[in-house]
Amino acid sequence: MSSVKGPDNAPDRAARLERLVAQYQTSVLRMCWFCLYDKTQAEDAVQETFLKVWRGLDSFRGEAEEKTWIMRIAMHTCYDMNRSGWFRVFNRRVTPDMLPEAAAPFQEEDDALTCAVAALPMKLREVILLHYYQGMKVNDIASALGISQSSVSGRLKRGRERLREMLEGRETDAQRD
Repeated sequence: MSSVKGPDNAPDRAARLERLVAQYQTSVLRMCWFCLYDKTQAEDAVQETFLKVWRGLDSFRGEAEEKTWIMRIAMHTCYDMNRSGWFRVFNRRVTPDMLPEAAAPFQEEDDALTCAVAALPMKLREVILLHYYQGMKVNDIASALGISQSSVSGRLKRGRERLREMLEGRETDAQRD
């Protein structure tokens, strides 16, 4: 009698998951951190995201890019964690030294921008992060967030305006001192 190989036993499935983790783990961690502002919680969200990816690997139809699919799972995982009781009492003040390890060292201007992005409302922050930090296109962001492309474009525009106001206000304040 031969053994039946289910989806969990397929070696190509495990290799595919390993490739996805290696390729997207850092991006997902940074995205989760910007949503949760806690390294431990972000790491938990990354782990939960890839568990969900593993469970849904066979049902992924390829209608969207892998990155879009994974980021959508990560965002929804973060939304669920944000709704938990932990975040009702958690201090969410953000400083650049709280960020996960970056590929290159931060410059002072980067710190100001990072803090400004972190201070944006979630709806604006998520499209800014997906577009500028993850390099995703408007249609991919719309697919990942389950909203229309025009909503993504509008949020990007409002997010850029908000960031400009925040950063120009900061420069104006610094010039006064």
